[in-house]
Amino acid sequence: MELNEIDLNLLVVFQQLLIDRRVSKVATSLGLSQPGVSNALARLRKLTDDPLFLRTPKGMEPTPFAEQLAEPTARALQVIHAAINQRSTFDPATSKRAFTVGMTDIGEIYFLPKLMKELARIAPGVSLSTVRNTSVNLQDEMEAGHVNLAMGLLPQLKGGYFQRRLFKQRYVCMFRIDHPLDKGKISLTDFSAAEHVVVISEGTGHGQADELLRRQKVARKVVLTVPHYVAVGHILHDSDLVATVPERLARALVTPFGLSYVNHPAKLPEITINLFWHERYNKDPANVWLRALVTQLHGEGAGKQ
Repeated sequence: MELNEIDLNLLVVFQQLLIDRRVSKVATSLGLSQPGVSNALARLRKLTDDPLFLRTPKGMEPTPFAEQLAEPTARALQVIHAAINQRSTFDPATSKRAFTVGMTDIGEIYFLPKLMKELARIAPGVSLSTVRNTSVNLQDEMEAGHVNLAMGLLPQLKGGYFQRRLFKQRYVCMFRIDHPLDKGKISLTDFSAAEHVVVISEGTGHGQADELLRRQKVARKVVLTVPHYVAVGHILHDSDLVATVPERLARALVTPFGLSYVNHPAKLPEITINLFWHERYNKDPANVWLRALVTQLHGEGAGKQ
């Protein structure tokens, strides 16, 4: 097979099929008709003399040959895309770009107020949407460009992703002002004697704190378990419950909910909150700009928050 026999658009369809695994979804992603996608696949099958994708109940599954082609095809398309767009620029003052960022409810509480205020000032036409890091297949969505950045404690994002550390933080014990534990420092005995609300934040890495407490055999009376952090401020304000939370979330909740917090009596390691992006968009001007803005506002030492 010679290069002059290959239509570049066929490789674009091939790569999108590897991501979406359904003809209808590929058609939507690329702005094509379903017959157009099917026709492109038929031409590719003829050129390669391989079925490439087989229909299964889970979608279009790639053949071994298709999997062999996946990495070099993606790399080649990335090089071509970068070469064609190397002179492109991004002007935040005039852009109407809509970004999508993956984050947890903690991220929405901590990152968004300052970020949205700054966007209104320097990029009034730019809009932002958030998705829960656990509600989508974050790896596939970022690779496809549907999610531009992700923030948080995300151990599942490894190969193929760049990351930049925003800050490190510790876990603290939080409760209402004038709580019996609101005395500057508490012991493990104090901690164990209290009643606790525990947040099960699956897929974020924050579950490690609960696991470490179990490993250290730190006793606590758990009377409430919730799946996210967004209600913690309300719960603590109107009860005597205690929560183990990341310190920057605690800082954000102190004033609005009349809360207080102290150093955690258990030996819990600091956690690193990172900014993630897919390698395909490492040099994309808009992505570069948004990463720089987030780092400026929330990176280590930003405003000494």
